[in-house]
Amino acid sequence: MSKKNSNAILKNIFKNLDTSSNIYFDFKTKLNKSKNKSFVIAVSGGPDSLALTALSKAFSYEKKIKFYYVLINHKLRKNSSKEALQVKKLLKKHQIYLNILTNLKPIKKNIQSEARKLRYELLAKFCKKKNVKTILTAHNLEDQVETFFIRLSRGSGLTGLSAMKPSSEINKKLKLFRPLLNIQKKDLIQISKKVFGKYFKDPSNKNEKYLRTKIRNLKEPLIKSGISYDQIIKSINNLASSKDTLDYYYKKTFKQLVEKTKDKITLNFSIFQDLKKEIKIRAINDSIRLLKNNYYNIRSKKVENLVNQLKGKNFKKSTLGGCIFYVKKDKLCLKTEK
Repeated sequence: MSKKNSNAILKNIFKNLDTSSNIYFDFKTKLNKSKNKSFVIAVSGGPDSLALTALSKAFSYEKKIKFYYVLINHKLRKNSSKEALQVKKLLKKHQIYLNILTNLKPIKKNIQSEARKLRYELLAKFCKKKNVKTILTAHNLEDQVETFFIRLSRGSGLTGLSAMKPSSEINKKLKLFRPLLNIQKKDLIQISKKVFGKYFKDPSNKNEKYLRTKIRNLKEPLIKSGISYDQIIKSINNLASSKDTLDYYYKKTFKQLVEKTKDKITLNFSIFQDLKKEIKIRAINDSIRLLKNNYYNIRSKKVENLVNQLKGKNFKKSTLGGCIFYVKKDKLCLKTEK
């Protein structure tokens, strides 16, 4: 395909008055609100990320914004390197340059969560190198519902069940933005096929040893039972609204509760003990994130176990999330585990 033809496709494909043009309008409206002049697009080769790639490339013809396209190869599958090069070749036909970053750290347990963690570490390093402040990911409506069920299965509270927010912080200098959270996967598949003619399937998405795959397979039975994803999304949004109200009061409490020095965080232990369990769990998670600059929260069950330990009069010391927790006088202290 010539450069002229590929440019014409991406310049004109979203001009028809159909679903894809509405998605494009929604996408560019969200990005226009941002003052950023550059973004990193997290690419996998699947239909979601290829649709995001197409939307961002089309937008780059309208507005002078620099998009960097990055694929992380974990080498977890035999053909992953070959597939990464196939994605690169496909995007090159449309004048899109793909950066392939290879993860060299071995992943032996908690494969999906560990791969996700390392993926964001590599993306964050790339962003720092290119002075980019925001990563765009292709999380969509189905991802949102699946995340809700995953957290529900783990006994998450209000914070977890509110699922993913459109925007969140990876660290103080880097944000994660999900512009497609309200878009259905079938519409992203249609965009990928329209623009690129194909997309790549990750075989691990069908591996039922992963909880997300098991939950994904529940979609059809749920629909047959009269429970649509649209209904579930309404519940998620209602929970998110309740969480926003709670957040307003929680932030005031956390500010009064916590003090941070260079290598340690202290919490007023008497105030902490009077808090409700949900607030205690959030305070511990946020303290760990503040000290360690972690992106993901610790699983709620582990945090809840620590909260229960802290009720005991004989509590001396415990570790969680790479931090040591201990009580000194009227303070709950945590410092980095060495």
